[in-house]
Amino acid sequence: MNDGPPHGKPHRVAVLVRDGVLPLELGLVHQMFGGAAVPAGAPGAGEPLYEVVTCTLEPGEIRTDADFPIRVDRGPEALAQAGTVIVPASHEADETESEGRLGARLADAFARVRPGTRIASICTGAFVLAAAGLLDGRRATTHWKSAARFRELYPAVRLDPDVLYTDEGDVLTSAGEVAGIDLCLHMIRCDHGAAVANDVARSTVVPPHRDGGQAQFIPRPVPEPARRASTGAARAWALEHLDRPVTLRELAQRESMSVRTFTRRFREEVGLTPLRWLNQQRIERARQLLEETDLPVDRVAADAGFGTGASLRQHMQAALGVSPSAYRTTFRGPAALPAALTGTGEVTPPS
Repeated sequence: MNDGPPHGKPHRVAVLVRDGVLPLELGLVHQMFGGAAVPAGAPGAGEPLYEVVTCTLEPGEIRTDADFPIRVDRGPEALAQAGTVIVPASHEADETESEGRLGARLADAFARVRPGTRIASICTGAFVLAAAGLLDGRRATTHWKSAARFRELYPAVRLDPDVLYTDEGDVLTSAGEVAGIDLCLHMIRCDHGAAVANDVARSTVVPPHRDGGQAQFIPRPVPEPARRASTGAARAWALEHLDRPVTLRELAQRESMSVRTFTRRFREEVGLTPLRWLNQQRIERARQLLEETDLPVDRVAADAGFGTGASLRQHMQAALGVSPSAYRTTFRGPAALPAALTGTGEVTPPS
């Protein structure tokens, strides 16, 4: 998905709210998508890429989980004109009222959603998507406190409570409230590239990509020591040396730890293994270079630490489902590509 100005109207995002909605979750959707604009230097620079509307099952006053209500004037008919539908949590309804079934009014609302519309949830909004049958056989997440109840109600869903969000193509889910920011930035990044998503992140003073998942936030039965070594210095060093081979032993030595201790500590802090995290950072570096420079693919691969263009193609295909040249064409346009192409379809250095 990569629609929106300058080729047409902004992509419409409809947020379906219910009594008990969390104001933070509603606000973050408007803030993230509402802040995405055509980048400077591109045709239509500054034009909004999204239009965000709020709707509900029955227009009028909606209770929130705070000490104030909100007024929503749009009804479920707004879902029919949306390209993306997002369902925030309602802590007073998601677990206690669904009981594995989709209410009649919600079922009617979802029936209005056009085929091919992207549908996402924030926090326990995943209960609504599961009750609608949208998550059966798919990977999904929700707040870690609700994981046990979710599994009980929806055993057909492949629940992963350790991640910040999941992406199954046309259906996406996120964990607790702030993970909704991660999900929104991910969708913006998928639609319009890392540069646009990074601009949104900078303007809202949040990281464009957070490492790890929910595992780092789940309370442990045994309290952690008040003072303990961190793996932060090793991560910072690795980010400065992505263009060279980085071994697990080398990272551990940076923190004066054994490989075993470093790996355990790293996973506790980040929620990923060191090598998986390192690969993730290299993919992000490659995306940035493909979007913002005219470097040939082999040079991008070397600078991101993948060594060869073939290795970069393999990793990008596995992580993003596209080749480096296809990614560059999507987010920079065909004019950004040199005329000379190799037999494998990748860019060669201009003469």
